[in-house]
Amino acid sequence: MFLGLVENTISDRLINLAIPIYTKSLRTISIISKGKMLETEQILQNRYQLESLLGNNGIRQTWLAKDLEAPEDAKDGRVVVKLLAFGGAVQWDDLKLFEREAQILKQLEHPRIPKYIDYFCIDDRSLWFGLVEEYIPGESLKDKLAKHQRFTEKQARKIAIDILKILIYLHELNPVVLHRDVKPSNLMLGIDKRIYLIDFGAVQDKAIKEGVTFTVVGTYGYAPMEQFGGKAVPASDLYALGATLIHLLTGIPPAELPQRDLRIQFSHLVNLSPHFLAWLQKLTEPAPENRFATASLALESLKSGLGLQLVNVNKIPPRQQALNNSGCGIQNNNETIPDEILGWNWGAFLMPWCWVWTNQVWIGLLCFFPSIGLIMAILLGAKGNEWAWKSRRWRSIEHFKQHQRGWAIAGLLIGAPFSMILWAVALAALLHVF
Repeated sequence: MFLGLVENTISDRLINLAIPIYTKSLRTISIISKGKMLETEQILQNRYQLESLLGNNGIRQTWLAKDLEAPEDAKDGRVVVKLLAFGGAVQWDDLKLFEREAQILKQLEHPRIPKYIDYFCIDDRSLWFGLVEEYIPGESLKDKLAKHQRFTEKQARKIAIDILKILIYLHELNPVVLHRDVKPSNLMLGIDKRIYLIDFGAVQDKAIKEGVTFTVVGTYGYAPMEQFGGKAVPASDLYALGATLIHLLTGIPPAELPQRDLRIQFSHLVNLSPHFLAWLQKLTEPAPENRFATASLALESLKSGLGLQLVNVNKIPPRQQALNNSGCGIQNNNETIPDEILGWNWGAFLMPWCWVWTNQVWIGLLCFFPSIGLIMAILLGAKGNEWAWKSRRWRSIEHFKQHQRGWAIAGLLIGAPFSMILWAVALAALLHVF
């Protein structure tokens, strides 16, 4: 439906143009494309005042502008204005993608995707098109890489979760929407420390009969092979996400990394937990059928921490599988501790005398000695998650979290009041003695 609207719109506009006017417009467009007709402070459509040029790739110009008609509750009224002048180096496919971006962006509603604001044609004679969307203040991940920032596994996991939630939204629309250009320059780290997916210039909806090829778009190194064949699928966006995460972790663009059997070789450059390494390898499998079938499956696997087999596995392994080296002992420094479970353990701190038994942290029995009981309780609060993870068998990270969450609730409802009563009795006895 979207593509039909785009093609009809373009055809109607071109039919109404006379050849002399079109020839004149090409000369006008040639000047526009060099950026000579657009200046800072210039106002477009009597509404958008240009502030600074954000990008110019010869085909598109992207400006930061101020919306003079922005509602009073808007943050600062700033917007992004994308401009494309048809003619010269601009081909039909460029114009189709530009109008498709406007049509699809207009129908998207997600807090991590820039909101559509306006779409216009400045001059029908010169076919100069403009798309206005919400401005996301922040810094792209490409800019951070340019500053030689290397991302940790914990940071990469957080970014992956944010992007997967956006892809789940896009891929579950009817028709499915594919971004087709997930890469560091299109991922914005907002001032709220959340990741935003921007630039839908390569977006595709799949409301077309199966077997029909699409406009070939994508960035080499991030886009999978099937996308360059015009056969993008939801797993294509997952491959691009995986390649992007590899770039963030290694600091090297995926196109510059060695390959073996079309697989990106990066494990020798990073120090990752076995599960996250296998998860990234599965995300970037050359054949789309060997990747996760959906973004939901990829997110579930990442959050659950379950083991992965790298060959033809599209389903989450059974939850009863052991996750860690059960019984390895708290002194085993080779055991990987998932970032998701680290933090203060309130159950171990507030109810140490009971918590140690169900979590099999036997060093915690020292809390029964009055002389060091309080110190041991503090140690259990600080190190309890790590010690418990190494001391017994857990079905998954979620199983571990649920267990500790239950102890935290019990600690607040039972342990804390009981401790307060003990302290009150001890204080009363102390005052009575003196």
